[in-house]
Amino acid sequence: MGLHEECGVFGIYDSGGNCARSVYYGLYALQHRGQEDCGIATINNLELSSHKGDGLVGDVFSERILAELNGTMAIGHVRYGADSGAHRNNTLPLTLSYIKGSLAVAHNGNIINSAELKQEYEQKGAVFHTTTDSEIIANIIAHARLDSGSAEAAVCQAMKRIKGACALVVMSSRKLIAARDLWGFRPLCIGRKGNSIIFASESCALDSVEAAFVRDVEPGEIVWVDEGILHSNRENCTDKSSLCIFEHLYFARPDSVIDGQSVYDARINAGRCLADEHPIDADVVVGVPDSGLVAAKGYSIAAGIPNDDGFIKNRYIGRTFITPQQTSREEAVKIKLNPLRATVAGKRVIIIDDSIVRGTTVVQIISLLRDAGAKEVHVLSSAPKFIAPCYFGTDIPSRDKLFAFNHSTEDMRKIIGADSLGFLSLENLSKIAPNSNCGFCDACFSENYPVS
Repeated sequence: MGLHEECGVFGIYDSGGNCARSVYYGLYALQHRGQEDCGIATINNLELSSHKGDGLVGDVFSERILAELNGTMAIGHVRYGADSGAHRNNTLPLTLSYIKGSLAVAHNGNIINSAELKQEYEQKGAVFHTTTDSEIIANIIAHARLDSGSAEAAVCQAMKRIKGACALVVMSSRKLIAARDLWGFRPLCIGRKGNSIIFASESCALDSVEAAFVRDVEPGEIVWVDEGILHSNRENCTDKSSLCIFEHLYFARPDSVIDGQSVYDARINAGRCLADEHPIDADVVVGVPDSGLVAAKGYSIAAGIPNDDGFIKNRYIGRTFITPQQTSREEAVKIKLNPLRATVAGKRVIIIDDSIVRGTTVVQIISLLRDAGAKEVHVLSSAPKFIAPCYFGTDIPSRDKLFAFNHSTEDMRKIIGADSLGFLSLENLSKIAPNSNCGFCDACFSENYPVS
C-alpha cells in the first residue's frame, strides 16, 4: 500500500511575530488528524527556520524551540503515514531554498498524478529526497515561479497541474498562501484574530487560538496574505465540488464546521437515519469512542432507547484506524477500550461505530462486550459499506482487504459474531449534511469517483 495521508495544516500571518506558539496551539487542535509526526516552519526577517520530529505536538515542541521559531509567518503540519516511519524525511513542512528565495510547503491529501509529475521534474534535473506529494508540489511551484510574476501566481499554476486532493499552505519569504484543490476534497478555512490571518484544516483550530471564523476556502481558490492584507484568486474555481464525506463521519472533530455544515449535527443525523433504517429492540445504545459517540446519541434520540457510556477509553493511545500496521491496530484495541460492565451486563446492546473497513476491530469490540456480560450485541455502522479504495488521501485499502467487498452482510454478521449488523444506506448518507454548501465524494461507498 502506498503512502496515503489524512493530515492537518495550519498557517498564520501575524505582524506581531508570535506565530510559532499560535501554530503550536492550532496543531494541538488538529492532532486527531495525524499523530505520527509534526513540524512548524517560520519566516523571521525573510529568514526561514523549521523544527520537525516524530510523535505528538506536545512531545516535539518545547518552550525553548517555540521561542527560537518565532516570526511574522508560520505554517505547521500533523501527519500520519501508512509507511510508519520508513521515510523519516517525509515529516512536513517541506522547506527549500531556490533562486527566488525560500519556500515552505505542507499539504493534506493525495495527488493521483504524482508519479507522472515526479518523473517530469526528475527529467528536468530535480532531485527528490522524500516520497511526499509536498515535495512534488514544491518543485512545481519553484519552477513555475521562474516564469511567474509572483509566488501566488506560481501556486495557481501548480494547482492547475495537480489532480486529486490537496489542501495546501505555502510560505515564501514575504507571503503566506493557501489553496484548495479544484474539487475541494479536503477542508480548508480562513480565520482572523485582530490583524492576524489564519488558514486551517478545520474551524476547531481557529477556536484554539481564539480566532474568528471568516469563511471556507472555496474549491479551486487561491488565497494569500501580502503585508497583512488577504487576497483571493478564483480563476480555478468551478461549480463542481466533492468534499470527502468521511470528514463528517470520522476525520473531523465534532466541534468543527466544514463548508457550512456542523460535523456534530451531521453525525446526529447519521444516527437518526440508522434508527429509521435499522429499528432494533434493545436496552441501551453505546457508541465506539470517539467518532461513534455522536451517531449513537442520534440513534438514541430517534429510537427512544437510552444512550450510555459503554466503554472507557485510554486517552494515551492513538486512533486505531490510523495506526499504520494492522497488527498494531489489533493490539491497540485491547488497551484502548475497556467495557463498562455496569452499562452492558445482562443487556441487549446496540453498538454504533463510524465504519467497518477491515472488520478486525469490530470483532474484538464484540468480544469485549460479551466478556463483560452483554446479552445481545447488535452492530451498526454510521457509514455505508466500504466497497472501493480511496485514491485521494484516506487510508482505505485495496478491495481484497475490504470486509464488505468480499462478504455479504449476513456473512459479515456471522464472522464478527454479532446478533445483527446494519449499515447506513447511500440514500441516507446523502441526507446527513443538509446545510453543506459543498458537494461530496462518496466513491469508497459508491465507486463513483469524481476524478478518473
